[in-house]
Amino acid sequence: MNPELYLADLTAKPAALSALAATLEERDPFAPLPREVRRVVFLGMGSSRYAAGVAALRLRAAGVDAVAEYASAALGHPPSRDTLVVAISATGGSRETLDALDRHRGRSTVLALTNVPGSPVTEGADLVVDMAAGEERGGVACRTFQHTLALLLALEARLTGAAADIPGLVRRAAEASADLLDRRDAWLGDALTLLDGPHGVYAIAPAERLSSAEQSALMLREGPRRPADACETGDWAHVDVYLTKTLDYRAILFPGSRYDEQAMEWIRSRGSAVLAVGGTARGAALTIRYAGDDDPGVALLTETLVAELVAARWWSDAAGRSGQLVRP
Repeated sequence: MNPELYLADLTAKPAALSALAATLEERDPFAPLPREVRRVVFLGMGSSRYAAGVAALRLRAAGVDAVAEYASAALGHPPSRDTLVVAISATGGSRETLDALDRHRGRSTVLALTNVPGSPVTEGADLVVDMAAGEERGGVACRTFQHTLALLLALEARLTGAAADIPGLVRRAAEASADLLDRRDAWLGDALTLLDGPHGVYAIAPAERLSSAEQSALMLREGPRRPADACETGDWAHVDVYLTKTLDYRAILFPGSRYDEQAMEWIRSRGSAVLAVGGTARGAALTIRYAGDDDPGVALLTETLVAELVAARWWSDAAGRSGQLVRP
């Protein structure tokens, strides 16, 4: 794992997304799937599960029976020929995902979504879809997370028959990512200062984009090894509000929930510090906007870049002080 290569992976996001958009314009990678699917079961761990949770929620809202399972769970949906199992693994070698696939291979329709075609997760799969995110030389799943979300939106459009310009959305996310990267000298320093507290960083997002909070917290844990956790905005008032009374509470808020103000009322009253990304929140100490952030789809695919760039700087600084690279 290398912080400088991780930063290079982040700066390559716009180009990688643009290439993915061109690929999606040329063909629908999910076209070979059967037309009749009774149930969709997503399997994955870490970033893959975060993306799957959002995808399953969106499919349920469209009337499709869908669930995102921990691949490590001993109990799971039983296999059947009208079940589509979507196994997500950027490396293609996640042990838990491979184990969960054992009960479905040959008994359910298996779709493998991976950044490494030919990897173990593709063995026996009925369809393999390449994330096409390129090699992540920094050793951290960042572009693959973004591409997973984009491809799961394309899968949603295929399964629901909804008219959706996914290539256009991906291109707008590329432009939004480029905007954040191009202007980072104007906002990154303030974000680093605001979030650099003694008790870690807390990321808050609506259920429809909970993956943004989860991925943001993971990036802060994985690279710079800072305490960080995620919470859904409405649930925040039931599980995390207590921390604002006892900690030097620093949070990243991804606005868009009807319960934003409920959380911010507590945060204002207790003097906690919040960075709002992609929208306004009354009482936020700092707000970072970017091109197209009023589009929920663009936000879903883009907003984690703020925490990723914060993580890259903290990680690089820590590595410079120790003279060592970070290992798992």
